[in-house]
Amino acid sequence: MSWYQNAVFYHIYPLGLTGAPAQNPCAEPVRRIRMLYPWVEHLAALGCSAFYIGPLFESVGHGYETTDYRRLDSRLGTNEDLRDFVRFCHGKGVRVILDAVFNHTGRQFFAFRDLLEKREASPYRDWYRNVNFHADNAYHDGLSYETWGGYELLAKLNLQNPAVVRYHLDTVRFWVEAFDIDGLRLDAADVLDFGFMQALRRLADTIKPEFWLMGEVIHGEYARWVNDQTLHSVTNYRLHKALYSSHNEHNYFELAHTVEQLGELCGRLYSFADNHDVERIQTRLRCKADYLPVHVLLFTLPGIPSVYYGSEFAVEGRKERHSDASLRPALRLEDYANEAHAALIAALARARRAEPALQTGSYEKLVLSTGHFAFARRSGDREALIAVNNSDAPVTLSLPARMPAYRSALRGGTVSAENGWLRIELAPHGAELLTPADGGVSPETEPVPDPTAWKAALEAEAAKPQTVSTGPVPAEVPAGKSVDEMTVPELQALILQKLAANGPVTDRMRRDVAENVYLNSLRNWAKSFRN
Repeated sequence: MSWYQNAVFYHIYPLGLTGAPAQNPCAEPVRRIRMLYPWVEHLAALGCSAFYIGPLFESVGHGYETTDYRRLDSRLGTNEDLRDFVRFCHGKGVRVILDAVFNHTGRQFFAFRDLLEKREASPYRDWYRNVNFHADNAYHDGLSYETWGGYELLAKLNLQNPAVVRYHLDTVRFWVEAFDIDGLRLDAADVLDFGFMQALRRLADTIKPEFWLMGEVIHGEYARWVNDQTLHSVTNYRLHKALYSSHNEHNYFELAHTVEQLGELCGRLYSFADNHDVERIQTRLRCKADYLPVHVLLFTLPGIPSVYYGSEFAVEGRKERHSDASLRPALRLEDYANEAHAALIAALARARRAEPALQTGSYEKLVLSTGHFAFARRSGDREALIAVNNSDAPVTLSLPARMPAYRSALRGGTVSAENGWLRIELAPHGAELLTPADGGVSPETEPVPDPTAWKAALEAEAAKPQTVSTGPVPAEVPAGKSVDEMTVPELQALILQKLAANGPVTDRMRRDVAENVYLNSLRNWAKSFRN
């Protein structure tokens, strides 16, 4: 079995976590990467065995506008600091995966600077896509070029140019030789050239045993990327969406359908509840108590689970219209000592790493309704049973059982099957994870968390009344303004007024209005009413 098949990942955005300046002062290196050593010990104690970290290399701002692929961002330290950091991770038994931004560069990258200076005479004029010397851009360079996402700060590379491919492959060789990394997460893999990714895979298969390639893919058929010629894995955004919406909408059919639609491929995909680009799961969930079933599912459904830094502490973060800063905060570990949610994550990580059925086992749906869901994971003669409940009422499920007795990974203790059936009682917004009572395959050195340490705190949270924040909304709709003249708050107030004229306005309706902050969408919504 390859190391990544039974891995549990921990993901950090280092510029945010260390509190680095948003804009690079390009001064002497500040060795903030040393602040991450306690986080490595923390993630290892959680039971995580792999570390996805990035972006790391020199840039002018958020890290994805790379200016030097072969130098650690000076806001984080020096190359020697990164080498020592990776060595420390390996000493803790943790693999290290770097963020690789191969689709585009920043405007300060040497090839782009040369292009601006020498124009048609630059030897790098073909390093970028669709350069037009008879046009202009927002920087008034007297030329235009293809970008990523329409951001002219991010100039798109021509990955069909053999010189660009060679440069990137040499960069990967440099990273392995200088830092001894274990794999790459490819930024914007859904728009990378397939020929380039195939060349990268050929290199990965020879450069280091089990060197892992995972791509950021948001939309598309994942099998186009995940195969023996291209990448080992991609981000499972389909499962990410189903995890939160199946709870928010009380609809486990969506989740089960997603898993079944992905089929065997699901087990090779990188699973997450949140990351540096999307809202924190604790913010996204309408009922905060659903943190428990969401994470039980994350660790037990087919796939390679990942925890985004701070979410093991139920940190919140809302995606803002023009900034992701709230998703990438500076945190201090000492502020979260003995946090109950982290104890739950540790129990789940240990259960997954100890039980082969949860790593590569087959998947079989056992019970499914809008409010509760149960399935089995099986490997050889081993079986794990998982059940979750998203409703406000308790539920009792009877599940077919192949093992005579099971142990609860969440509560401790054993339960026995009777005549091939197992009775499971789930609390409101509860979950159960049962593995064979004879135990699994677990390293003796792995920390053993108290499986009940999380229970009281999370159950108290589940008992709290769930409140809905609708945000500031004007009490009155301004008179004399047309829909096209109104601001976002004014449009929200108008929509609520029109909804009220048609019947009772529920908390769900208020929330939908408050969460919509897009001007054109609100205008169209307001115009859709007949009254």
